Amino acid sequence: MKKEFIVKNARVVDPSQNLDKVCDVKICNGKFVESVSKSAKVIDAKGLILAPGFVDLHVHLREPGQTSKESVATGTAAAAAGGFTSIVAMPNTSPAADNPSTIRLINDIIEETAVVNVYQSACITEGRQGEKLAPLGSLKSMGVRAITDDGSCIQSAEIMRNAMQYAKMFGLFVMDHCQESTLTSSGQIHEGEWSVRLGLGGWPSAAEDIIVSRDIILAKYTNSHIHLQHISSAYSIDLIRQAKKRGISVSAEATPHHLALTDACLKDFDTNYKMCPPLRSEEDRKALIKGVVDGSIEVIATDHAPHTETEKDREFNLAPFGITGFETAFSVCHDVLVRSKKIDMLKLVKLMSTRPAELLGIDAGTLKVGSPADFVLIDENAEYVYNSPVSRSSNSPWLNKKLKGRVVQTFVGGKLVYKA
Repeated sequence: MKKEFIVKNARVVDPSQNLDKVCDVKICNGKFVESVSKSAKVIDAKGLILAPGFVDLHVHLREPGQTSKESVATGTAAAAAGGFTSIVAMPNTSPAADNPSTIRLINDIIEETAVVNVYQSACITEGRQGEKLAPLGSLKSMGVRAITDDGSCIQSAEIMRNAMQYAKMFGLFVMDHCQESTLTSSGQIHEGEWSVRLGLGGWPSAAEDIIVSRDIILAKYTNSHIHLQHISSAYSIDLIRQAKKRGISVSAEATPHHLALTDACLKDFDTNYKMCPPLRSEEDRKALIKGVVDGSIEVIATDHAPHTETEKDREFNLAPFGITGFETAFSVCHDVLVRSKKIDMLKLVKLMSTRPAELLGIDAGTLKVGSPADFVLIDENAEYVYNSPVSRSSNSPWLNKKLKGRVVQTFVGGKLVYKA
């Protein structure tokens, strides 16, 4: 039997078709179709926005090895609650995802427990040590699409150059966490007024700028693409902007928290504002928004990084970096970017869905006929208090805060996987 239904009366927003109007969307057997039978179920979505499911290029699911923080099951449930239907999991698992056996193990877990599409990334170097390339060809044969050493930025320009050349050969998407490590060995928060006031080790924006510069140079030298993760520095954004003007193949992402918050939020030593890279100055935040508006930043990614309450509830310098991000991403970005009239809804969906799908090379981020029926229904005027996380962890600066605009239903392959 056909499994078909029609969503009526929604405001349909699809950047892949430059579409923003009230119309019907039809689904049959897990795909978008041109027509359905008269007996198809009807969902009345009047007053809601229907958009392609969000695509997150940067998440941490913590399985295997750290399931006290999160698992594939709980992490993908949280992703669904945030409207994410496809996500790229980072390889900083335990053991590290640097070989075919570990990738096979993780893929089996994904197959058994995930409620959204999960693309497991692999390490660039063995053990994320930055010393010897992982077997990139073998990893590609296991279905890996993207590689990164995530929180362990490769310091050697020679190794990074070789990685980019091999990745181009194998068709792998290279992502880099930009951090020059000798400048950040004692860093806790952004180096500036608040690090001095609070007596905490400074993390200079120059540490990011140096690696961004290097990666742009290597992308040009190797004639390959580089994707720069969670950019936070005004100068880095300007480097990316100029590189794009020169025709260098570079893309970059920003997180909701770097778009919305600054280092002044740390005045009370709240570790739920401690992240990597750190929250920066208001000048950096405004530059990041400008980069989103002018296209220098092409992607919004959450860097969803769950930690247990015990880990976060300790002395600031001992607490881990990172916050959860799935469930609040849309609300925060809609408020900072759309409600403030910096960009429109079409552009926000492109940043959170269509463009990341294009970069990763997956059939997602679109409502086109024939594509998988991955989509979200959004009430952009709904107000709620974020106090019941779906994620296993609750290390969020928005915990118990009132937010506006939320995902109310998420569908993957035409199947309802979340309902508020």
